Amino acid sequence: MFKVKRTGSWLFATALAVAVAGVPATGRAQSIDQALAQAYSDNPTLNAARAALRSVNESVPQALSGWRPQIFGRIDVGSQYSRTDPGRSNYGNTASVGLSLSQALFRGFRTVNSVRQAEAVVRAERESLRATEQAVMLDAATAYMDVISTTAIVSLRRSSLAFLSEQVRAAQDRFEVGEGTRTDVSQARARYSEAQSDLNLAMANVNTARAIYRQVVGSDPKSLSARTSIYGRLPRSLQEALNLSAANHPSILAAQHLVDAGTFGVKTIEGELLPTVTVEADLQRQWRPPSSRTTDTVDSASIFGRVSIPIYQGGAVSSRVRQAKEDLGQTQIQLDVARDQIRANVVSAWGQYQAAQASIQAGEDAVAANQLALEGVIEEQRVGQRTTLDVLNAQFDLVNSRVSLISAQRNRTVAAYALISAAGRLTSDQIGLAVARYDETAHYKKVRNSWYGLKTPDGR
Repeated sequence: MFKVKRTGSWLFATALAVAVAGVPATGRAQSIDQALAQAYSDNPTLNAARAALRSVNESVPQALSGWRPQIFGRIDVGSQYSRTDPGRSNYGNTASVGLSLSQALFRGFRTVNSVRQAEAVVRAERESLRATEQAVMLDAATAYMDVISTTAIVSLRRSSLAFLSEQVRAAQDRFEVGEGTRTDVSQARARYSEAQSDLNLAMANVNTARAIYRQVVGSDPKSLSARTSIYGRLPRSLQEALNLSAANHPSILAAQHLVDAGTFGVKTIEGELLPTVTVEADLQRQWRPPSSRTTDTVDSASIFGRVSIPIYQGGAVSSRVRQAKEDLGQTQIQLDVARDQIRANVVSAWGQYQAAQASIQAGEDAVAANQLALEGVIEEQRVGQRTTLDVLNAQFDLVNSRVSLISAQRNRTVAAYALISAAGRLTSDQIGLAVARYDETAHYKKVRNSWYGLKTPDGR
């Protein structure tokens, strides 16, 4: 017989008991915050996004190189042959070494704007990293709750199967003594077979949930505890959630930074239509054969300023300016799309959370009512007022209501994390994970003013 207490923590207690019974003892259950912290450190998708940010950081020193001189060395080696009338010829080897330097003084503001563009792209990539972090945290929380809920459902299905096995035995016994019919036995066996199929499906769902958990978190689920403090971090109203998302969601902030980058990109290309001022210096030594047997050494040095004024460039630069403006218009539209998408996500998550709360209350009432109904039908069957089919139907309703309650409790927790994510606050800092934070600015600070060097800051 099933016994149910009307409490919102019923799923948690059941799932924890089942999870602990299914794995070796580990001393303490792994909380959902600990699973999120492990995903924060080990998830490959998140680590790949961090690597992408480090790559984007290099665009800033590349843009800054426009302020710096360019120095080139050269070596020329060759032979010279000449012939003069009447039949006199000269042959000799020649060589030269040289050093040239070029320093831009004015590039039509291209360096200034390209640096600003690169910095805006870096800021956008940082926000994209935050968005990836939020997605991973939500995936980890969902995987965690899926393991707990599917495990609890397996426990229910097993208990139901044991109950139905007893019903099959009882129906067979009544048939043998003439108190029941073959129909009662067949109905009990049919319901037992359906329960076995439901159990097999539930076990397959557990295996799937555990595989996804390992993929997202980075290890197999051990002892799990669904206690979470996320409910205390929820916005108090839908409007508050909308305001938070508009101001803090990384997808919106990333789109805003990309608009800034597009604006500077237009200015950078327009700078190609302005004059360029450079200082160029050259130092050279040349060895060349003279008409005699001795070798002449010629040293030369030069320094001069150069002003290059673009007059007509075939229309290519003008086309690129127009193209950049169209790209800027696209990023501005994408910003509006991001705002609309995030707003829709907030409204959806808020509605799902409210629906899950209502479903839990209804589910608890249904479980309590179906529990009483099953007990009553069993007692009425004993005195001949109910059939075996009535008992089977009552037990079927009870199991389904319990499964629905488990799903509603799972959905409430997942919806809570989804709402925090939609509001832009599902990051390690915002939810207080006990984990070493990834410093997104550390690599940038090391490479920003780097003038040379092939090794990355971590020594690769």
